Amino acid sequence: MNPALSEAVKELIKKARIVSFSGWEATHPPGIIPLFQAADDEGRYLTDEDLQQIQNLSPATSDLIGVAKLLRDRVTEIVDEAREVVLTTFPDITQPGGGLYPAPRAEACWRDFWHFLRCITYGIAGNNAEYTSDTGLHYMKMLYQELQVPLEAMVVGLEGIKTASLKRIDGEGEDAIASACRRHIAPYFDHLIERLKSFRI
Repeated sequence: MNPALSEAVKELIKKARIVSFSGWEATHPPGIIPLFQAADDEGRYLTDEDLQQIQNLSPATSDLIGVAKLLRDRVTEIVDEAREVVLTTFPDITQPGGGLYPAPRAEACWRDFWHFLRCITYGIAGNNAEYTSDTGLHYMKMLYQELQVPLEAMVVGLEGIKTASLKRIDGEGEDAIASACRRHIAPYFDHLIERLKSFRI
């Protein structure tokens, strides 16, 4: 990856927006969508205030709001764990000739992991497992092709994010309630994993 990004790549970065809230009007109270849109526009996780407002407007999401908050608060350790999975699976990936060499390429990859989980938490907090944008993912695929991002490593990393996240839900408990909660949350991760795998085609 060249230190100076081309104008074409910069344009793709702007357009590679994973999430879309365009179809939420029919299923969500009108006051909720601007909260999600503002967070996405700013590339940040939902704040405690955002989550409280979402819960007030849509009380049925209470359990999901707690999960979104937990994952947000533990994003650093989740991403660190996913990174270790990638480095273990592809031990030479950050070495000369590897797909995440030199260091700025690897750092961009770990930042993408942070943003992957951010987008997943939007889906969870919004109780919508179909939260992605076809158009945004199309441009993301083009961006990854342009930058020669190692797709297999990204998929492994996203699967690592899923594993690390589900492990932390409900205090890593193994009781029936925790198990049911993890099964309920897994589709939010699986949706993005499948979309990323489709980049191979």
